[in-house]
Amino acid sequence: MKTSRRKFCENSLKLAAGAGMISLVPASASCTNLFNNKLVVGLVGCRGQGFANLREFIALEEVEIKALCDVDENVLNKRAKDVEKLLADKEQAGFKVSFRNPELYADYRKLLEDKEIDAVIIGTPDHWHTLIAIDAMDAGKHIYVEKPLANTLHENMLVMRAADKYKKVVQVGQWQRSDQHWRDAMKYVHSGVLGQVRLVKAWAYMNWFRVKRKEDSPVPDGVDYDFWLGPAEKRPFNENRFHFNFRWYWDYAGGLMTDWGVHMLDFALDGMKAGRPKSIMSSGGMFSHPSGTMETPDTQQTIFEFDKFNLLWEDAVGIEEGPYGRQHGVAFMGDWGTLIVDRNGWEVIPETNYKPKEKIIEAVPFTKGLGVGLREHVKNFVSCVKSNDRNTNAPASIGANVAMVGHMGNIAYRVGEKIYWDDEAKRFNNERANALITPTYREPWKLPVI
Repeated sequence: MKTSRRKFCENSLKLAAGAGMISLVPASASCTNLFNNKLVVGLVGCRGQGFANLREFIALEEVEIKALCDVDENVLNKRAKDVEKLLADKEQAGFKVSFRNPELYADYRKLLEDKEIDAVIIGTPDHWHTLIAIDAMDAGKHIYVEKPLANTLHENMLVMRAADKYKKVVQVGQWQRSDQHWRDAMKYVHSGVLGQVRLVKAWAYMNWFRVKRKEDSPVPDGVDYDFWLGPAEKRPFNENRFHFNFRWYWDYAGGLMTDWGVHMLDFALDGMKAGRPKSIMSSGGMFSHPSGTMETPDTQQTIFEFDKFNLLWEDAVGIEEGPYGRQHGVAFMGDWGTLIVDRNGWEVIPETNYKPKEKIIEAVPFTKGLGVGLREHVKNFVSCVKSNDRNTNAPASIGANVAMVGHMGNIAYRVGEKIYWDDEAKRFNNERANALITPTYREPWKLPVI
């Protein structure tokens, strides 16, 4: 009978403990990376950011890629060829590659049965994150899950509880957390040099796409559309709900608020050391796109109220120039100056006319970022798994908090009223808002209970 390497490790540790020899087991003997001392990874959701993440994993010597999973066999077959090429290049560069041809799956549950796989990258549409993340952790896998962590308030709390229950390493794909210039900017904000920060702005103005109206159509060959829908409501196939455009429909995602917003709001909250807001109000609509092209707004402004400051979120689809001439970013507006940071770098603009004069601060010229955040984020995850350290740069608690804030903004928009959040009760003061906290799963899928 074949014994898996994970079971061999567990049995060995039990024997050592029973013989009073546990102190003789080296600390480096981890149950998660015995295969040539490497981390074995599988990817679920191969088309977009999931594959971008996988590229960074492949680039690391201590990582082996064993399996790919996608409900679209066209994507799956293409990515299999892409991975084979990347692994051949890796081998050509002098690195040992044990799994040259990835195993392919249409059902992620089959991938999770592979005992050789230590960690799973989750790059699916948002509405699938919760089920796959919890199933993966239950199967003994560590997870690198794309942002937002989950698609509803309740699901975020579920995944956070599951991470604690299963004691697995979780890294949410908020990779700016591993980019040094963002860390430097936050250190400056935390120093207090800006004075009292009374308003934080975060924004994303994206003109690199426009959504065009499309009619329902037959399901493309090779696509398991029913599985793609999963727990979401049964609907006819439409290209606008599939692949990249899923993010503009409430069943699967939350528009720019939970796409780019999760990245920007993450640092708005981090800079202010804030949790969840007391109240939220949001306004916007379909101001530029024709009716029927999207469900999420193409223009949205949201005000989150905290104890000593307000957080203003802005987004627009089809507009490039945001505040301070930046497509995206976060601005901390203090009594003595404003710090502005985006993916390109950060700077500080002082309040030059502030009285008294001794409070005038020095400008900080634009400091360019290195642009290696995703690479460093993946390295941080791999390092934490190998050392069994759950304190990643973006653990489930951080991912859940910012995703919940984003969802609160969308709930306020959908309700059309100012709403108040009770963080102890985990409820709003508005029953229509409360109805949007927990999703209804389509049979046969079940909302997990943790």
